[in-house]
Amino acid sequence: MISIRVMRPEDARAVAALSTQLGYPADQAQITARHTLINDRKDARLFVAERSDAGVVGWIHVQAAYLLASDPRAEIWGLVVDEAARGTGIGRCLVEAAEAWARTLDMNVIVVRSNQLRVETLAFYEHLGYRVIKTQNAFRKSLD
Repeated sequence: MISIRVMRPEDARAVAALSTQLGYPADQAQITARHTLINDRKDARLFVAERSDAGVVGWIHVQAAYLLASDPRAEIWGLVVDEAARGTGIGRCLVEAAEAWARTLDMNVIVVRSNQLRVETLAFYEHLGYRVIKTQNAFRKSLD
């Protein structure tokens, strides 16, 4: 049985392990600090998927985005499902929870970005009704 619920501080260890699986290494302390920054925001939600036999097996971060160039929208900033649990509907449940939360803010659009190298992710989102609207480069500059 799978349940979707809001992430709690005690989920940090499992969430860190899942993030690391996806290629974004993190430890429990880092996830705890990030959870603290996000948890009380009214414009963001962190959900986890929990299986009674395995504990936390997935997470999603969804947040409202307010841009000058477009109407408000919700954005999925991260989604991870445990490698051993992929293909079992957990990802769909997490996305549905994010979409339901976005509707509570009267958002009528939700977007997600995914690395082009993640071919299986493209198929996953398209299966859920998402469509590719553009490709783009991502830039980063350290401010140290």
